[in-house]
This record gives sequence, structure tokens and C-alpha cells, in this order.
Amino acid sequence: MQSGDRSAILGSMPMTRLVPKVSIPIMFSMLVQALYNIVDSIFVSRFDPNGLTAVSLAMPFQMLMIALSTGMGTGINSLLSRRLGEKNREGASRAAWNGLFVEACGSVLFVLFGLLLAGTTMRAVVSENLANAGSILSMGTSYLTIVTALSMGLFLAIYFERMLQATGNSVLSMVTQLCGAVTNIILDPIMIFGLLGFPRLGVSGAAIATVIGQFVSALIGFLLNQKKNPELRLSRKYFQINRKDLSGIISVGLPSTVMASIGSAMNIGMNAILSGFAQSNAALNVMSVYFKLQSFIFMPVFGLSNGIIAIIAYNYGARIRERVYGCIKVALCWACVIMLIGTLVFMFFPGQLMSIFESEAEAEITAQMTDIGVVAMRIISSSFLLAAIGITLSTVFQAVGRGSYSMIMSICRQLVILLPSAWIIARLTNDVKAVWWCFPIAELAALAICIFFYRKCDREMLSKM
Repeated sequence: MQSGDRSAILGSMPMTRLVPKVSIPIMFSMLVQALYNIVDSIFVSRFDPNGLTAVSLAMPFQMLMIALSTGMGTGINSLLSRRLGEKNREGASRAAWNGLFVEACGSVLFVLFGLLLAGTTMRAVVSENLANAGSILSMGTSYLTIVTALSMGLFLAIYFERMLQATGNSVLSMVTQLCGAVTNIILDPIMIFGLLGFPRLGVSGAAIATVIGQFVSALIGFLLNQKKNPELRLSRKYFQINRKDLSGIISVGLPSTVMASIGSAMNIGMNAILSGFAQSNAALNVMSVYFKLQSFIFMPVFGLSNGIIAIIAYNYGARIRERVYGCIKVALCWACVIMLIGTLVFMFFPGQLMSIFESEAEAEITAQMTDIGVVAMRIISSSFLLAAIGITLSTVFQAVGRGSYSMIMSICRQLVILLPSAWIIARLTNDVKAVWWCFPIAELAALAICIFFYRKCDREMLSKM
């Protein structure tokens, strides 16, 4: 098969081969992405446990930036795959330019945020109840300013990854992510601890390493797309800002962005609830560590979702119903297996997971973190299988242009159910270990909503192909 016909495999290869072929490279690259997030936190915690707290409080705002870039990337991926499924190659090429325009606008927003609002934002979230609040504020402001003001690399990296994924070229997409992640992992200890003649930059060094990794990923993505992805190679003759294409991207990308942004709002709310406990520093660090560790399980499932968006969107555009259903079934099996493995690891080895982030400098905080974290890991992981089904089915909504369903599901899970549940449990029990039950409660309710929307989507769209 010629490279120019590469996207045709999305409509012809058997699903039991196609889903892993497209998704495994993305899953692997996301595993590496999760690994470098964990490594980043390990180095920061070894440098200073207060640095880990600072990064924890800055993380929700960094997540907002990632939410916008990946959310719009989902919209780009969905639109491009549908255009290719319709055999509209010129339309796909024009849509690619509009996707670049959308990602560039998103980057500008966060550059302005980093330059003008990072300090004000951190002052609003650093509670006076925290020990060493002044040091935490200083480190958090520095970290947040760097990663947002220099966000162009992230937005471009996500854009070129989605361009490659839209044609089923997930191996090259994996290469772009790996290059950025490996660069970050190598630079982290050098810049945090001042190795090889570099100054000792601490938390700021972690932020600089992250930004450099993102720019490396963007550069590699651009080169690979122009040389190895002829179906969507950027060409000036197709440059045209088109309202219909922008609408197609935003209609899927905005709900995806809102879904991911809700995670930031949830994180901010949980930080506020956890700050009210006597063990607030330890509880905040557990929250951060949990999200870093669970990303090692969830990222492969998200990689699977990124892969099947292109497959489902292509076959939906080509009106091949059996292949859409087949993709959903295979993806559900993969997602459940991954989450089952994650559940077993979190259930049986929580102490070992928490020990990775131990610091000899702050033995008391470390002991509290382990005590709280072991309980948290076991409670939250009980809902992983429910999440596997919900994530997979919500991806179907995005692929066929019904991203608003996914958005509603996420709003209900993380704002309407999770945060109120956490607040009520905290008030009733005054026990930080009991608060974590809000996660299984929210996941169960979200799955019920997801199944309702999937049946609606199936009745109105899929079954009529």
C-alpha cells in the first residue's frame, strides 16, 4: 500500500488487527508521557517536598492548557478523519490549516495568562494554612509562569501528533511524543539539581525541561508530517481560513476541552477541600501523586481512545456500520484489560507506589503521605473498570460529532457529583481517608449517564448508517 493511501487501512483492515496497530504506538508513547510526569514529580519531591506541593497547586492550571490543546486536537483529528473517509483529500488539507490556526490561538491565550496572571492565580490557591506557604507560592508562580508563557511548543506538538494520527500513522505520532518525553526525562535531573555545570534551578528547572521537551516534540512532528504524511502535508495552496472547518473543529474540540478542563476545576475544588484538614500538605501531595500514578494506567486507555477516534470517524464518514460496531467492541475489551491490571496493582501494591515519592528531608510529611495514600489508592482504583467503559463510549460520541454528550457526562462526573460528594463526606466524617470514596461514587453515576447517551447515539446515528 502506498503512503498516499495509508488512511485506506482504516476502512479495510480487520478490527482485531487495526485497533492495536493504530492504538498501541499511541498507548506506548502515552505510557512514556506518563512516565516522565512521574519522574518529574519524583525529582521535584527529592529536591524539596514543598516543591511537590507547589507543583500540585499549579497543576490544575497547567491541566487547563493541556485540556485546550488536546481538546482542539481531538476536534482536528475527528474532522480530518471524516474528510479522508469521505475521500475529500483537498477538504482535509484545507481543514488542516484551520486546525493550525485554532491551536495557535489557544497558545496565545496561555502566553498572556503566563505573563499577566500566573502570580495572581497562585496567590489565590496557596492557603495560609499550609506550612511554608511563602516558599510554595514562590516556586509555584515560577513553575506556572514558565510552562504557560512558553506554551507554543505544547500546542504545536499536539497539532502535529493529531495530523499523523488522523491518517492512521500512529507510529510516527509515537516518535514525536517519545522524542519530547525522553528529552524531558534527561533534562529534569540536570536542571533541577544543577548537574553537568548547569545551575541548580529546582522547580523552575523542571518547568524549563518540560518546555524544551515540548518544543523538541513539535519540531520532530513538523518534519515527520511534511516528509512522511503526504495526505495531510501542509501546503500553502490549501491555506484558507474557513468558517465551516473552524466550526467542525470547535464543535467537537470545545466539548473535549471542557471535559478536560472540568478535571482542572475538580482538582482545584479537591485541593480546597483537602486544605481544610490538619494533614493538608500530605493530603495535597497524595492527590498530586495519585494523579501522576493513575496516569500510568489511564494514559494507555486515552491512547486507545485517540486511536479509535480516527477509525470510528473514518468508517462513520464512509457509512460502514459493521466496522464502527466492531471497533467499539474491540476497544472495550482492550480498555477493560488495561484497567483490570491497573486495579490489581493499585489494590495490592499501594505502599510500594507511595514509597517512590519518599523524602528523607521531611520524614513526618512522608509518613503522613504514605498513610493517607495507601487508603486512597485502594478506594479510587475500585472504580477503574467503570472508567474504562465510560472513556471508550465517550470517545464514540467525539468521533461521530456528538462531543456534547461527552461533555455533559464529564460535568456530571466531576462537578455535579464528585465535588459535592467529597464536601459532604468531609463534613460528615471529618476524616481525610473517607473523602476518596467520592471517586467511585462519581464514576458509577457517570457510567449510567454514558450508557443512556450511547443508546441515544446508536438509535439516532449508528444504526441508521
